[in-house]
Amino acid sequence: MVPSFWEWRSLGEGPVVASAIHDGHELRPEVAERLALSEADRRREEDPFTVEWTAVAPHRILVSRSRFEVDLNRPREKAVYLVPEDAWGLRLWKEPPTGKILQDSLREYDAFYAGVEERLRELERRHGRFVLYDIHSYNHRRGHPAAPPEDAGKNPQVNVGSASADRGRWGRLIERFVADLGAADFMGARLDVRENVKFFGGNFPRWVHRTFPETGCALALEFKKIFMDEWSGVAEPEKIEAIRAALAATVPGVLEELKRMERPR
Repeated sequence: MVPSFWEWRSLGEGPVVASAIHDGHELRPEVAERLALSEADRRREEDPFTVEWTAVAPHRILVSRSRFEVDLNRPREKAVYLVPEDAWGLRLWKEPPTGKILQDSLREYDAFYAGVEERLRELERRHGRFVLYDIHSYNHRRGHPAAPPEDAGKNPQVNVGSASADRGRWGRLIERFVADLGAADFMGARLDVRENVKFFGGNFPRWVHRTFPETGCALALEFKKIFMDEWSGVAEPEKIEAIRAALAATVPGVLEELKRMERPR
């Protein structure tokens, strides 16, 4: 039996959920002993500190395991990285994973989706509709530690992935979210927030939209790593807090749009 590696934590009531499915860093011992990557290399491609931003929602999805054990944001057949092409060209394995390792990792994958569906169904019953903030982060100095940032025109500070959402149903809510996040204070400035520039939303939000086509809206939020040094892993706590506050400022507008959808047209 694979022990639990994720948690649904409810600290309040309401139809908003926030997840940090790539924040985790842990590995099962049998995975760790075969993996070729250093801890630093793994952490650079994970999404550290994103779990702190899930506090903006009353319901939080927290994952402790690394995406290098099982990637919950990819289709099941691609959820375990096997070759460098699966993971940014990185040499992944000293020895290939055994059949049992693969089986246990996919069991984790299935348990996660089954458990999340059960809890989202409960939100659906209680509130009619819900919104999921699927929170991630991304690198923008990939070449080497001293590399200059990648072109800001193609790398917004916040990329909102919404490609799989039903625009006719959720378009107004998505536009409100983008506008509110872009208008929020960020250390005396404004965040550059754009939709579907670099990322369009992974398997998790696509699954939400397939499974809850009329009642669930998932926003894939990719924050550029302007809040940390992506190579050293050193964070800037004041920026992390400023992003949390900006993200929290979007929740009232999302709730207002959900309320509007309840009214007859």
